[in-house]
Formats: sequence, structure tokens, C-alpha cells
Amino acid sequence: MTASSLDLSIIWLPFLAGLLVLVTHIPLGAQVLKRGIVFIDLAIAQIAALGVIIAGSGDLDPQGWAVQLAAGAAALLGALLLTWTEKRWPEVQEAQIGVMFILAATGGLLLVAHNPHGGEHLQDLLAGQILWVRWEQLLLPALGTAFISAVLYFFNERLSRLGFYLIFALAVTASVQLVGVYLVFTSLIVPSLAVRHYRSARRLLLAYGIGAGGYLGGLVLSTLLDLPSGALIVWCLTALAVLVYACGPKPVEGVRA
Repeated sequence: MTASSLDLSIIWLPFLAGLLVLVTHIPLGAQVLKRGIVFIDLAIAQIAALGVIIAGSGDLDPQGWAVQLAAGAAALLGALLLTWTEKRWPEVQEAQIGVMFILAATGGLLLVAHNPHGGEHLQDLLAGQILWVRWEQLLLPALGTAFISAVLYFFNERLSRLGFYLIFALAVTASVQLVGVYLVFTSLIVPSLAVRHYRSARRLLLAYGIGAGGYLGGLVLSTLLDLPSGALIVWCLTALAVLVYACGPKPVEGVRA
């Protein structure tokens, strides 16, 4: 496909899905960096994916409410467990998050080991199938986005660690089946990393610009080059983030970046 023959109708719905993810993931990502728990998103996303795999083993509709509930329940249980481990062993919380991630990832591998389509299912959960998103898949994420945005707007600075983990789990549950684990992590962390030295008043707007530009660029290139959308969005978003960071204010010498 050439640029002149690009059909924008192919990408506008996936782009809308990406914007839905960014609405909640940008402010959550800023909180993740602030709280120093960068890899929680990977762990919770992988746990939600494990819930999808467990539910899918029962021949349920992949887009049905039962699978959505299974993913949400798994993510919430993971959030509760992380809250408990932080209270019990706070000095090694990042390591515990890493252990939970690897257990969820390998658990998924074991569950699909005898499924002839298991490899394809795992790839969909990791890299996502955003280019083929359908209207009905946006309903639950849209409702979740509205709820989570309201909570973050009214209670952002007053959320307890447990409250943050639970809201985070709900956000990741809705997005991991929409865009995949890789894009969940990228949407949360990369824009916030890029704007961390900018003035507070500009950070949010710039981060949303990076996210939207990355999704749009990745979708357009994916359609033109016939390459995986999720992987291209990750690279486009990261490249744009590097550019924004390079053009931004430099950290003060002696202050941690």
C-alpha cells in the first residue's frame, strides 16, 4: 500500500482505542514513576492476561463478560497481593513485582502448552491486535476509562497504596485485551519518562501528545508497510518520546533524572 492509497477509515477506530488507553495510562504512569514501582504495570498486565487464558480454557467467548470478569478478578487479586507484600517486605517490593510477573508469564505458557492455537493466543495478549479492534470491544474500556478518570481527578493525591493498586488493576484489565501487554507498558511509562524534566503545567499535555502521535504514526506505518501494529506503535511512541526529551529542559547537575 502507498501513502496515496492509504484508507484512513482502517485506522481511526484503532486510534480511538489507543486514545482510550492513554486517557488513564498517562496519569497512572506518572504516579508509577513517582512511587518508584515501574514494573508493576507489567506484572498486573501479565496477571490480567493469565486470567484471560484461564477463562479461555473453558471455551468461553474471548470478548464475553465472563472473560472480562476473569481478567479483572485476576488483576485485582494481584493488586491485593502486591499491597500485602509491600506491607510485609517493603524493601524488596520491586523484586516481588518481578517474581509475580514471571510466575504469571510462565503460568500462561503452561496453560496453553497443549492448545494448538496457544502460541497465537499468547502473541495476541502480548502484542495485541489493535488494528482489528471492533466497536463492541470499546464499550467496557470506555466505561472503565470514565470511572477511573473520575477517581483520578477527585482523589489522585489522596489515594492510598491499596486504592492506587486497585484502580491500576482495573485500568490494566480493560487495556491489556485491547492493545496487549507491550503497549500497556509503553503507554504507561514512556511518555512520563520523556516529560519528567518539563514544568509540571506542561507535562500532562506533552505526554498525551507523545502518546497520540505514537499511536497514530504506528498505525499509519503498520497499514503502509504491512507490519505488526503493536510493535510499530511501541517504536514510534518511543522515538517521539526520545525527541521530546532531547528538545526539553536538561536536568540540573547533581539532581537525579
